[in-house]
Amino acid sequence: MDNKEDVLKLRKLSQQYAYTSIQLHESIGREIGMSGTDHKYLGFLIQKGPMTAGKLAVLTGLTTGAVTGLIDRFEDKNLVKRQPDKNDRRKIIIVPNVEKIIKLITPFYKDFQENTDELFASFSIQELKILERYFLNSLEIMNRKIEKINKK
Repeated sequence: MDNKEDVLKLRKLSQQYAYTSIQLHESIGREIGMSGTDHKYLGFLIQKGPMTAGKLAVLTGLTTGAVTGLIDRFEDKNLVKRQPDKNDRRKIIIVPNVEKIIKLITPFYKDFQENTDELFASFSIQELKILERYFLNSLEIMNRKIEKINKK
């Protein structure tokens, strides 16, 4: 196989990985009573902590109107609460109910995370560095594309 065929094979495998990831998150989302994207946005809130709706819009790429709907859906499930900013009462801070979110999603991810950790542990240090380089560079490529699209 020449390099061009290897690159094409990896690109197709990468696409299949992305599509399967979407299917996984949609399946888990349905199980917990929301869409796959909604449940992934809960992850943003867990990782980043309390934030304004505007910041959540920037992180997710959603419009502010779509973020309002998202927050409403989360609030209806007691997964977040709106809280006035102590320094600027015009701002509303979205505060995740981390304990409830983790309790909701952990049963669906525990085995997946354990299996993924086992898979990573099966690689040599050199192979892990290659994977790390791939992920870091892929993220950089995607972020540049996102910035380019958002500048339009």
